[in-house]
Amino acid sequence: MSTDRNIVLFDLFGVIARHQRPGALEKMAARCHAPTDAFTTAYWACRPPYDAGRQSAPEYWTAVLRRLSLSVDADTLEELRLTDIDSWSRVDDRMVAYVRLLRDVAEVALLSNIPSDHADAFLAAQPWLHNLDHVAFSGKIKVAKPAPAAFHHCVDAMGAAPTDFLFVDDREENVRAARAVGMNGHVFTGRDELAAVIATWLPTRLPIGEGQPT
Repeated sequence: MSTDRNIVLFDLFGVIARHQRPGALEKMAARCHAPTDAFTTAYWACRPPYDAGRQSAPEYWTAVLRRLSLSVDADTLEELRLTDIDSWSRVDDRMVAYVRLLRDVAEVALLSNIPSDHADAFLAAQPWLHNLDHVAFSGKIKVAKPAPAAFHHCVDAMGAAPTDFLFVDDREENVRAARAVGMNGHVFTGRDELAAVIATWLPTRLPIGEGQPT
């Protein structure tokens, strides 16, 4: 049941922020004197508990190094952690501008799979995030997409109904999960296409005379 609100719920990476910096995994692998392929496999295989807030950064990086049968020391853990955070730090300035403009005609929220320490760094570096209507980071809310609980968190936190949301993500499986809980969904492929989708979605939900960002 709709509450007649207009909430655009954005994913972060691959939509507003850029995917991991090219060459970052190779750089981290070289720091560990590990083959890039093996390091990459360990990096992603160990990631889900870290993203979902069930592991701290030292616990995650210890798991990665042990999977590679490498020794663990505090300096290496911290260097890997900081390099990793930096590798996910880039934003698409045009999308940031669009999201900020969109708040003139809709509520705007964020739901991102991101570890807690990464989230802290992102919030510190990107002050525009503090102006959104709600920000949900998986490492903070202790659940990651595509788990239904991640979407229910946003519904409950905003006091809204699932049908009030348009969820935007570049991963189809996440959009399917949002639709399964009753949200509208759009698979992101670019800003211009998204703007057209939102322009179509908003008019029937806004009072006559309201505009939308272009």
